[in-house]
Amino acid sequence: MDKADIERWLEELRIEHRDLDEVIHHMVTSQHHDSMRIQRLKKRKLKLKDMISRLESQLIPDLDA
Repeated sequence: MDKADIERWLEELRIEHRDLDEVIHHMVTSQHHDSMRIQRLKKRKLKLKDMISRLESQLIPDLDA
């Protein structure tokens, strides 16, 4: 995967992460009663964050020590 592909994928993941954040916030503030769904969304958001971090680290060039 080249740098442009990674950057496109990163942008898609960041958008999904942001969307999940908004949905979770809305559900919590409206005191939604489906706590299991909120937990699943939070887990998905955390997985996205991990994926974003891994992809961002791939964009950092390796430096020879």
